[in-house]
Amino acid sequence: MNRRTSYGLATLVAASLALAACGSETTNESGSPSASSTAALVKEPVAVTYEGGIHVLDGETLKVAHTVALDGFNRINPAGNDTGVFVSTEAGFQVLDAAAGRMTDITYPGAKPGHVVLHGDRTVLFTDGTGEVHSFDPKGLADGKPVGRQYKTAQPHHGVAVELGDGTLVVSLGTEESRSGAIALDKDGKEIARSEECPGVHGEAVAQGEVVGLGCEDGVLLFKNGAFVKVKSDRAYSRIGNQAGSEDSPVLLGDYKIEPDAELEAPEQFALIDTATNSLKVVPMPKGVSYSFRSLGRGPEGEGLILGTDGKLYVIDPATGAFTNAWPVVAAWKEPVKWQEPRPALFVRGDTAYITEPATKKVHRLDLATGKLVGSVELPAVPNEISGTLSAH
Repeated sequence: MNRRTSYGLATLVAASLALAACGSETTNESGSPSASSTAALVKEPVAVTYEGGIHVLDGETLKVAHTVALDGFNRINPAGNDTGVFVSTEAGFQVLDAAAGRMTDITYPGAKPGHVVLHGDRTVLFTDGTGEVHSFDPKGLADGKPVGRQYKTAQPHHGVAVELGDGTLVVSLGTEESRSGAIALDKDGKEIARSEECPGVHGEAVAQGEVVGLGCEDGVLLFKNGAFVKVKSDRAYSRIGNQAGSEDSPVLLGDYKIEPDAELEAPEQFALIDTATNSLKVVPMPKGVSYSFRSLGRGPEGEGLILGTDGKLYVIDPATGAFTNAWPVVAAWKEPVKWQEPRPALFVRGDTAYITEPATKKVHRLDLATGKLVGSVELPAVPNEISGTLSAH
């Protein structure tokens, strides 16, 4: 299954004092455990950024197990193994050992670290400021820094890459000013396909059968059966910048924005891209409900998930676009204009959804089989991004 998070943080002294009372481990900015650290390893950790660092929660109890101090605007994504989370810092990609609650010395330096993509047995990093791509087996993180496969795009850009099971590497095309499409390279690095029919290319997702979908400003660009296929929308502008895929479904879930000049568009519809029929269906949200780029996910059976601004988690049948459930989770919310600012965010692992609620400083745990909230915790600081460990497979 493809799992990623496309771009995406809150004060440390008070947090550290509050957490010390419950025996959590606090690390300094270099990532070294403090002398008084006695916390045990966390199983199935969940990481939550705030302004000044990262809280690591026990995925079962939601207890704050560790706090890592880290200045700057930091983004987090699964590393692809049972313990690690990649942190995108000002210096590059760095691995947080979430289970132990410490930053490691495993780094992939470079300006503007961007997308992290998990697919199959590969983790792929794309560094926007350099155009460098690193693809490796995340199991190697247990022994240090995996070297793996390396590639550099012709020009740096805000891009993305994914490696398929046969070694095909699909990489976006672009410059610092514009992005136009993608190329595919075989396992030996030879270009085997190219398309520049994807203006504003952004984000990726992988559907059943290893079909890759790349978002465009006029639809989606698919890579399937060794070639690129364009699936156009029926509008001149319809930006699909974020997608969520599932190995259990041929249908990709994407956002759908139609206002090219908007400072902030609150999308009132979403896209379902059928990679088997090369078709795109636009589905309206319930009246008055929108969502953000941190709202999309896929459930354990491939169902679509969207966290709406009315505070409900909507469950969608990807084959029909029908809403099958709408579970209340958080209070109604409004998306902030700046994308870096906190808003409710969704992280899905197996049959569990974790949802942040910045207004109350809470994180909620929801059982996707029943729609029941099975736990909540109030954090010492306002939560922003949420992620956790996911094993590539």
